[in-house]
Amino acid sequence: MIKAVIFDLDGVLTDTAVYHYQSWKAIASNFNYDLSEHDNEKLKGVSRADSLRFIIEWASASVSSDQIPALLKEKNDHYLRLINDLSQSDILPGVLDFLNLLEANQCKKAVGSSSKNAPFILEKLGLAHRFAAVIDGNGVKNTKPDPEVFLNAAEKLEVNPVNCLVVEDAPSGIQAAKAAGMKVIGVGLDLQGADLCVSTLTGLTWDQIQNI
Repeated sequence: MIKAVIFDLDGVLTDTAVYHYQSWKAIASNFNYDLSEHDNEKLKGVSRADSLRFIIEWASASVSSDQIPALLKEKNDHYLRLINDLSQSDILPGVLDFLNLLEANQCKKAVGSSSKNAPFILEKLGLAHRFAAVIDGNGVKNTKPDPEVFLNAAEKLEVNPVNCLVVEDAPSGIQAAKAAGMKVIGVGLDLQGADLCVSTLTGLTWDQIQNI
């Protein structure tokens, strides 16, 4: 039986992917590298430090370890400026109804995200109070596809991982959920490994959730 649902943030509760892309594109321009949308897809669900490492590799750039913190801060500052105007209107379709459904059935809820800005974004969306736990990039040593973020969320909720359902939009997140022994709803088409793929969370029922 599903007793808890753990949500990824970007691409599931809201879509800040375009802001991440614009911010990483600005960083890549420091190396005279034009970050494509195709490249950016590979950064979904990846930590900030690992994303920067990938971009440096793609750009064949030479960057000293002393420069890394400043580049990470530059990216995050750019991103925070872009998301400062987020509001409830930026919540993705079906999310509020799905949260209401879970609450009506006394199902626990958490957020498990690689983003270090998860609490800030949830406050902007007016959703912070809807989750009993928020595990983000500040609270884990290993990022997705490692299962740590989801296992930590299950521990905080005091629910066995086998009774948890994850909602994800990225392959690395689906791998992490499966490694944690959890069921997964993939938001997006043809997400390999997901137990159920949907285009949005609109219309999901309690019976569907329990029969995944």
